[in-house]
Amino acid sequence: MTYPKTAILLLALCAGSAAAAPVNGEKIYTATCLACHGAGVLGAPKTGDKAGWKPRVAKGKPALYASALNGVKMMPPRGGNPALKDDEIKAAVDFMIAKSN
Repeated sequence: MTYPKTAILLLALCAGSAAAAPVNGEKIYTATCLACHGAGVLGAPKTGDKAGWKPRVAKGKPALYASALNGVKMMPPRGGNPALKDDEIKAAVDFMIAKSN
């Protein structure tokens, strides 16, 4: 069966727009990060603690992203959730920064 070129183009456009859906950093934070960053487990900076986040934020987002992606101190890579994509990790970091800055 052959399909008209317009149908193929329409399918490609629809597939591309679904992939571009925004990532919900708060949802990822709640599902993965809150367990430690909500209570400050093992020295994790608590979300909302401006003093605790200030030196981290001063290092810049690339450094924070690297820590979250690769792990730092007692925090495992990707917050212990290897299924999370890079953009999801970054969105959760952005959420925590916004709440703590």
